[in-house]
Amino acid sequence: MRFNKIYLEISNLCNLNCAFCPGTKRPPRALNEGEFTALIRKLRPWTDFLYFHLMGEPLCHPKLETFLDLAGAEGFRVILTTNGTLLAKQQEMLLAALALHKVNVSLHAFEANDLAMPFGDYLRGCFAFGQAAEGKKLVAYRLWNQGGADEMNGQILDAMKHFFPGEWVLERRGTRIGQRVYLEYGDKFDWPDLSAPDGGGKVFCYGLRDQLGVLCDGTVVPCCLDHEGDIALGNLFEQDLGDILETPRAKAIFQGFSDGKAAEELCRKCGYARRFG
Repeated sequence: MRFNKIYLEISNLCNLNCAFCPGTKRPPRALNEGEFTALIRKLRPWTDFLYFHLMGEPLCHPKLETFLDLAGAEGFRVILTTNGTLLAKQQEMLLAALALHKVNVSLHAFEANDLAMPFGDYLRGCFAFGQAAEGKKLVAYRLWNQGGADEMNGQILDAMKHFFPGEWVLERRGTRIGQRVYLEYGDKFDWPDLSAPDGGGKVFCYGLRDQLGVLCDGTVVPCCLDHEGDIALGNLFEQDLGDILETPRAKAIFQGFSDGKAAEELCRKCGYARRFG
């Protein structure tokens, strides 16, 4: 069994406090070089695509350049998800990173914060990166705020048109606005939370089928939305992934979704999983 992608949380620290993000109550932590190396060597047989994402802002990590080099040496293709505030500062390094395959920019992060950075400066940094990356890296600008706080989307799209004035083409992955540069819309959703109402009914998820996640303390979770490690399947610092996936809990999750049912309480309380019901 191999996964289409594995999420590796290199840090749970972030420079923003977005209203749509649940954050985490876990102790602040960032992987060091030795820990990162140990984890990616254990993950390498299981996927080609490594996402530096779960909680935290990956561009804040002081070892990001080293981590990209180490991941590339292992043969990974890396995807980053960022709020975009540090793209201008990190642009040169990111464009030079051979392992970096794609950058997802969550443009909806700005309106969820009270930032000292002027809105125009933020957008210029985000879009200048996309211009510089054209033809070199995949870039996806995300507006995952449909049905929520989307009052600033008009300004965002006007600025985007200025930086990408060519023809915009609707494709399967989103709207292509430049060479390997895309705009992606998405609906606002409710993160899984054990205190939320039980959604019940039919539930399906790609957790442990298409993806899994590894938190920065080594905890393996079934998907990228388990931000607190509520469904802790094992610890990759102490175990091999194959052994973790053979545990009764992991197998029950996989079989449950195969039958259209959620074996875990958290999954029954996930607004995103209900999309697949």
